[in-house]
Amino acid sequence: MNHKKSTKNMTPAELSASAQERFVADHRKHHRMVTFMRFFILIVFLAVWELCADLKIIDSFFFSSPSRVAACFITMLQKNSLFMHIGVTLYETILSFLLVFAFSMICATLLWYSTKLTEILEPYLVVLNSLPKSALAPLLIVWLGTGMNTIIVAGISVAIFGAIINLYTGFRQVDEEKIKLIYTLGGNRRTTLFKVVLPGSVPIILSTMKVNIGLALVGVIIGEFLAARRGLGYLIIYGSQVFQLNMVITSIIILCVIAMALYQIIQWLEHWCKKRI
Repeated sequence: MNHKKSTKNMTPAELSASAQERFVADHRKHHRMVTFMRFFILIVFLAVWELCADLKIIDSFFFSSPSRVAACFITMLQKNSLFMHIGVTLYETILSFLLVFAFSMICATLLWYSTKLTEILEPYLVVLNSLPKSALAPLLIVWLGTGMNTIIVAGISVAIFGAIINLYTGFRQVDEEKIKLIYTLGGNRRTTLFKVVLPGSVPIILSTMKVNIGLALVGVIIGEFLAARRGLGYLIIYGSQVFQLNMVITSIIILCVIAMALYQIIQWLEHWCKKRI
């Protein structure tokens, strides 16, 4: 009763501040719960995996176990080569991602500028996006040789066509009324692009970046399978060839951690942009 009385006696400003405090507290509580459940699921998975390996439910030679992965990770660290392989894969992935972002933004902008160009090129973009990129890998090796150039092109090829289509679609979905208003006020095509289309497409740009960072990593690993002597993709292929499956699984887990870290960076950028808009 006292709480209800005090709430009734609050001014509108105090009520608003109290509601905001409750919202922030609920948001933090929800965030802590989500974080806890993520770690809980991971710990349960690792415990079940280790238990199944210890009880011989699964063959630890083929499926490894958390303890074997940890031991393999330490051994790889002691050889002073693991960080080099991680660094190479990270460099190739980030470079591929940045090139995809820049090239897809340019292409999507050109398509938005020219309806005629869109009508001509759209079928080719759809076909190229549907083409399995692994089929291009042998040709890339013949054309570019075995080296970093082939791997970066492989990383780009996996993401580029889908990125162009998604960004162009996002540009076309911007509010038509705002575009008409810019033209009514004497704006031109360039003004419309920078004042309306790009700001209005920030969510689709960030969403496309989230997808592209994962696709670039996939493309780089495919390239490293075929044309590398360094990188996590090379470790996976090498480990499978010499039946060091602990090395394979350790490398895959490291790839999962890298993918999660890169995704979190893009998500942080998304939150930052939302606060600025």
